[in-house]
Amino acid sequence: MELTISNITPADVSDVITLIRAFAAFENLSDFCEITEDTLSEAMFGERTVVDGLIARDGDRPIGYAIFYPNFASFRGQRGLYLEDIYINDEYRGKGVGEAMLREIARIGAARGLERMDFLVLDWNTPALKFYEKLGAVRDDEERHYKFTDDAFRRLAT
Repeated sequence: MELTISNITPADVSDVITLIRAFAAFENLSDFCEITEDTLSEAMFGERTVVDGLIARDGDRPIGYAIFYPNFASFRGQRGLYLEDIYINDEYRGKGVGEAMLREIARIGAARGLERMDFLVLDWNTPALKFYEKLGAVRDDEERHYKFTDDAFRRLAT
């Protein structure tokens, strides 16, 4: 394997969209995957950039991606990164790609003076849960993830 991990550039957006769609299929969420190249480009490179990302390649082949953005834990007073997505193609799992990507994200955060990384994992994704715990991640079963989206968000905003 000829692994490279680099920041996502505008030229990578099409490949990242393909990987996002593969991730949505893996999580049985394809019906909810509405992202386009334009929306990802705007979020990453537009006037109001909100996310950063990495792409992993084996030679020229895109094999994984991660998207993350700054967050803040008010009770602990810690600045961090929220890992929105990390996905590695099936045939590359267990070969160190995910760990290399997480280490790179942690280095980016540490270089920015950040202190933590937060993320969610679907409860049925046992291999991912074991992977993160092996690396030292702490699971918090007390919290529940909620969201306002679509009509609920629009109603709340008006």
